Amino acid sequence: MSESRTEARSRHAIVIGGGPAGLMAAEVLAAGGARVDLYDAMPSVGRKFLLAGKGGMNITHAEGYDAFVARYGARAGAVQAWLDAFPPGQVRAWIHGLGIATFVGTSGRVFPADMKAAPLLRAWLHRLRETGVAFHMRHRWLGWRDGGLLFATPEGESVVDTAGAATVLALGGASWARLGSDGAWAPLLTQRGVEVAPLVPSNCGFDADWSAHFAERHAGSPLTTVALALEGDAFRKGQFVVTKTGIEGSLVYALSAPIRDRIARDGRATVLLDLLPDHDPRRVLDEVARPRGTRSMASHLQSRLGIKGVKSGLLHECLSKADYADPAKLARALKALPLVLARPRPIDEAISSAGGVRFEALEGGTMLRGVPGVFVAGEMVDWEAPTGGYLLTACFGSGRAAGRAALAWLAQDVNRRN
Repeated sequence: MSESRTEARSRHAIVIGGGPAGLMAAEVLAAGGARVDLYDAMPSVGRKFLLAGKGGMNITHAEGYDAFVARYGARAGAVQAWLDAFPPGQVRAWIHGLGIATFVGTSGRVFPADMKAAPLLRAWLHRLRETGVAFHMRHRWLGWRDGGLLFATPEGESVVDTAGAATVLALGGASWARLGSDGAWAPLLTQRGVEVAPLVPSNCGFDADWSAHFAERHAGSPLTTVALALEGDAFRKGQFVVTKTGIEGSLVYALSAPIRDRIARDGRATVLLDLLPDHDPRRVLDEVARPRGTRSMASHLQSRLGIKGVKSGLLHECLSKADYADPAKLARALKALPLVLARPRPIDEAISSAGGVRFEALEGGTMLRGVPGVFVAGEMVDWEAPTGGYLLTACFGSGRAAGRAALAWLAQDVNRRN
């Protein structure tokens, strides 16, 4: 026998975390008839969402679905359960339902028509409030006490009763702590016996331990029209930036997971940099070996191959004088310059983080084993993805999955009590 709306509203759901995953869980719960209270440590919700959208709000990606799913690497199988229920096309349709038009860029990335995150977030929050979601700001979750949820608030500590309620934790990872994602939840779950993989940087830069001369001269210099590969893998074309300590940027982020894991395994990672990806090796060797008369090799490379500035600096930084003077070795280096990376940048500088609650610690992909009625969503679960819309799409999907699972658990709880 179906329930009345009033009976459904007697169900209580608590969402902790006001990022994309938490907001989506709240939307699903409210639409399913639950009374929803959302708590967040910050003065307002969606702060990381807004900052990430400052350079252009990348929502999802329009590539083929199989290729899209493969972007989630080792956890693609687990993440696909979220994506199947809310694939990229439905993400776009959902955004259109908020009155926000979208378009597909030349790279396949999907953006709001105005490239901004704020209008989307405003429309979303308006709809959530209309459905009855109550927002409680400046409430930092501290764990459990006396069978309830303990929060630090401006007025002091407060315990929220969870009797008969479902709880969705959507607390983010450990990057951008100033916006609320500080990973402080990890020991709280570990204390409850939840298996949590260490939180590590993802979509991050790396230190190369430059010489002082190179760092001072070239920090901030972009490298466009290059290709990069982890030693032993295929090259990927793109662009990145030389920083004071190393390298960062979209091409580096795309390879950050295997580079990070190689450093963890071996203590360092060697990447190969193709400074001339549009030139075949034979042509490069011919140009390098061409007689140059009285010109220096640096002038010769600039004249014949356009190698100057930071590209020239990298050759001097990474090659010995003997190798630089050897045309064959120099030509090989122009197509595969070895660059040793020592360590990832600190996790708080990373765009996202990997690690978190292991899927093996979850029942049905969302509920914590041994902690009935507590569900997790978003970046606090152990998965990662490159930038390009993949992070946000999976956060949306995991929030929906957690919300639906919480609704099902609440219905079962009502039946148990009846």
